[in-house]
Amino acid sequence: MNMSTDSVRVLHVDDDPLFAEPVATVLEEEYDRFVVETATSATEALDQVEATDIDCIVSDYQMPGHDGIELLESVREECHKLPFILLTAKGSEGIASDAISAGVTDYLQKDPTTNGYTELANRINNAVETVADQRERQRHLDTVETARVGVSIVDNDRFSYVNKPFADLYGYDPSEMIDEHWELIYPAEEAASIRTEALPTVRDTGEWYGQTVGLCADGHTFTAEQSITRTDDGTLVWTVQDLTERENRESRLGRTLTRLELAIEGANIGIWDWNVRTDEVQFNEKWAKMLGYTVEELDPHLDTWQRRVHPDDLDAVNEAVQAHVDGDSPYYDTEHRMRTADGDWKWIHDIGTIVERDDAGEPVRAVGIHLDVNEQKEHEREVKQEKQRLEEFTRIMSHDLRNPLQVAMGNVELAKDGRDNEYLDTATEALDRIEELIDDLLQLARSGHQLTGMETVELPTLIDRCWQNVETPDATLVSTTEQTVRADKSRLSQLLENLFRNAVEHGGANVTVTVGDLETGFYVQDDGPGIPDADQSDVLAVGYSTSAEGTGFGLSIVKQVAQAHDWTLSVTNSAEGGARFEITNVEIDTA
Repeated sequence: MNMSTDSVRVLHVDDDPLFAEPVATVLEEEYDRFVVETATSATEALDQVEATDIDCIVSDYQMPGHDGIELLESVREECHKLPFILLTAKGSEGIASDAISAGVTDYLQKDPTTNGYTELANRINNAVETVADQRERQRHLDTVETARVGVSIVDNDRFSYVNKPFADLYGYDPSEMIDEHWELIYPAEEAASIRTEALPTVRDTGEWYGQTVGLCADGHTFTAEQSITRTDDGTLVWTVQDLTERENRESRLGRTLTRLELAIEGANIGIWDWNVRTDEVQFNEKWAKMLGYTVEELDPHLDTWQRRVHPDDLDAVNEAVQAHVDGDSPYYDTEHRMRTADGDWKWIHDIGTIVERDDAGEPVRAVGIHLDVNEQKEHEREVKQEKQRLEEFTRIMSHDLRNPLQVAMGNVELAKDGRDNEYLDTATEALDRIEELIDDLLQLARSGHQLTGMETVELPTLIDRCWQNVETPDATLVSTTEQTVRADKSRLSQLLENLFRNAVEHGGANVTVTVGDLETGFYVQDDGPGIPDADQSDVLAVGYSTSAEGTGFGLSIVKQVAQAHDWTLSVTNSAEGGARFEITNVEIDTA
């Protein structure tokens, strides 16, 4: 309830009209939002409570038939939190004790004076506002439970609160994470990135958002969408969603209400609370701000939301709502566009659930959240456009260039006709070089950053196979690795074969190539001339090569494969002086 504008319906129960009438008049004068209704008996009062939405009951104690405490007990059987103020003609410790035992909100002696009426008005206002605050806090509780978003609070670099969805993502019980350092949930390289990039951004701007690599209790990793927000008291609110599974899990609370309110306010989460019977909807500030409004600018009604959903998305959204209402889905969960205050469209991830149904199973109340996923959708659009450009590029490379190349090569062979001709030999070498460049460009364009499927791969077996696929007539392979990893086998083969070709190409025909284990991955190194320090930051760039025979695309492919797996690729020199490539943050299959 918006206590500054909404009316408050007060039911005054008293069998004496000489007292009831002036009470109603003064209460409505003291607070213009008070609407006072009267009842002359407990039975009449109960009928009104059942038929009308009452915000507060003020009842006389001494009444014929049923006294005020008996009325209070009947009300409490149905309405546990409805404010109830008991009035008595004179003070009595026995009556006060019985009233408190029955769950009275406040207890006041009758005073038929202006001061007495004013005091009663203030008591009513305080009782109603207290219940409204409690309902708002409960709405926050329901929202966190519904959101299925991992939420934690970090004080002095250690978790002081963790909700169950957050702990579930990392394979812990919430209690196990309390007082643990936040680095618990990251691989070493990722923790360093959080410390040097994310946390300074939070200190400077108050928040940070991005993708991270999460480390689970059993050692496996996953890609997560994460935000870190600084609250007014300096604590950090961390929210996380698993991007690899996208399966939202059941939520429940386990910490104090104050901390949860900080988590909700600190996180960039819009909250809505829908009265399904009246279509009244309460929106929080973040919900409004997400679309460029303030809460005061929005009518608290379902139409406020529906009118802003993109027309092309509305049917699918309504179908998702109806499916949840009908019990066909455990949650309402959609992504759709909404019109902002400046007329643009923004992508919203909308999640909600029905938290209350009546005896007939009809929905009474639903709560949910809005998440801003506009940047994610924009990135997906850019990736799609890039994929289309690459497909067009590969079409041109594989057809429009290769066909005339084959014609040229055929004509050169016809022109040679078994004769030695240094000019035609040079032309043949140039055409062969062009074909090699086309093959590498096609491999680079088609590989991209996508994986076709992860599986368990035995590195020793794959290394031997990849070595056989590369022309290494006088080179030597030394493999000491015994690791089994989780990877896209085809893409990992690309990485290894290109590293082997690079070693032979730059280290010489009789180079020795060594593959060995690292704590979180493996390395490939050679005993060739190595890479000058000044060039180590450039060797992974497209087209970079120090060899006349190289195309400059092999190490770019290696970089793409590593990025597609979220691995870390480092370039340095080995102890023998040759080139060394370290691939870390690899998921090792310890089984």
